[in-house]
Order: sequence, then C-alpha cells, then structure tokens
Amino acid sequence: MEAQTELAETGWELPTRERSLWSDAFYRLTRNRLAMGGLAVLLVVGAIAIASGYVEDLRRYHPYQDQDYQHLQEGPSGRHFFGTDNLGRDNWSRVLTGMGISIEIGLGTQAFVLLFGLAVGAAAALGGRISDNLLMRLTDITYAFPDLLFIILMRSVLSERHWPLLENPRLQVMLAIAMVNWTTLARLVRGQMLSLAERDYVVAARALGASNRRIVFRHMLPNTLGPVIVAVTFGIPIAIFAEAALGFIGFGLPPPTASLGRLVSDGYTYIQVNTWVVAFPAGAIAMLMLCFTFLGDGLRDALDPRLR
Repeated sequence: MEAQTELAETGWELPTRERSLWSDAFYRLTRNRLAMGGLAVLLVVGAIAIASGYVEDLRRYHPYQDQDYQHLQEGPSGRHFFGTDNLGRDNWSRVLTGMGISIEIGLGTQAFVLLFGLAVGAAAALGGRISDNLLMRLTDITYAFPDLLFIILMRSVLSERHWPLLENPRLQVMLAIAMVNWTTLARLVRGQMLSLAERDYVVAARALGASNRRIVFRHMLPNTLGPVIVAVTFGIPIAIFAEAALGFIGFGLPPPTASLGRLVSDGYTYIQVNTWVVAFPAGAIAMLMLCFTFLGDGLRDALDPRLR
C-alpha cells in the first residue's frame, strides 16, 4: 500500500491487468440490455416450462391433455389463464408445455448442427484438396434443396425406418432439421480454419514442430469458437420456427404432444370463434424467436474483436 502511494506521488502507476477476450466479451454482453433481457425471459420461461410438469400450481391443476367439456372455447379467465380450446383443454398448460418443447428442440437441433458442421468443416479445411472438394460439393448439394421439403423428407425417412435409437419423435425432428441446417456452419468453420492456417502464430507453431493435433485443438478451434457460438445462437430460432412449421402442416410431433405449431394448427379452424386459441401459441413462438435473436445479436457484438 505504501509502495502504491509513493508511486502515485511520483506520477507512476502500477500496470492494470487487461481482461481476456472471453472476459471482455462477457462484460460487453452484460452491458447489452436487449441481450440480457432476452436471456432473462428465456431463463424464466424455460424454468416455468420445466417446473410446470412437477409443480401443480403452475398448471393451475389442469394438465395439458385433460379435457373439460363444461368449459369449451372460453377466453382468458382466472380459472384458465389463456382460455380453453375446442375440447376444453387448458391453453395455459398447453402453451407452457409447447414452449418447453420448442426450447428443447431448438437447443437439441443446434447440438447436432454443431456436431455435423464442425466435423465437415474441419475435415474439409484440414483434409486436403480432394476431401475439401468432395465435402464442399456435398454441402452445396444439401444447401440446394428447399429447406422445408428436405426436412419433411428426412422426417418421413427417420419415422419409417424404426431404428431403435431413433424411436423418439423429438429426436427424429431434431435430426431432420439438423440435416438441413448444418451446411452454413460447415462453411463457416471451413472458412475460419483456412484463414487461421495462414496466421503467423499457426505458422510459427508448425515451424517449431507442433503436431497437427496440437495446432488444431490449441490454436485453431479456440479462435473459431466466437463465430461458431454466434451462428449456433442464431440457428436456435430457425430450428424453433422449423419445428413449428412442421407441427402446423402435420409432420411434427404426434398428438397429444402440445407443440406450439400443432396448437396453432388445431386452433386455426376455430379462429373466428376463439381468437385466443391461436394468438397465445403464435405469440409464444414469436417471443422465443425474438429473445434468441436479441441474444444472438448481443453475442455477435460482444465477440467481435473489431469492437474491442
């Protein structure tokens, strides 16, 4: 303390420790109000959606599959927060369940996208010219298919095969959407790694005798994570919308699963009688997509080194 006082009197200051890239990114992310607001809403919605399956007070004693023929097509009330549908099922419980399913589908899909995209992108960038050409042409062919049509095709194939590991309909939907959306991440990873391979620190590490494994996992992958995290975050609302579209046209999760797309599809027939039965699940889809988009924007700004 005395040494610091003497240095201050002489006009010298002790050097301050600079924040690392990740700590600086976290600091700037926390300063983004829209991103923090979106993250807070997602955490609250996710916690309520998960807890609603175990805490009866959150469901108002109305499980999403129960039918009450004494209360059909009702609007919002104290008994049913979001009203009821044509079978007397509580829309509050059904929307909560659907939001939990949408978040699960979005995160699970991006986990598969990350796995496929990293594997194909890294193999194309590091495997030589022949493997690069083959994998990139495969990526171009996959990218050329119409997204929704290809997702429906993959969903049908996965559901017809009856593979033991893929009997879960949610897993089938995740894989079907991931098989379409991995191409963007694969191109991103390939471009980042080809660019990093020419950087001075990678060339120096290779000149010092570092193995390819060490160069990839110590120098290249960590510097690729920033753009990858942003791309994965932006991919979550795309997966949520794709799952909702599948549910709306009847290729999503089978009934009585209360996915948001199926809720909109079921209520569309009665929209002139009860607008709320469509407004609440459609609003939940929009809210989830908007929150993840705000979070993705915040991560992009926080991880952009040009803004440091």
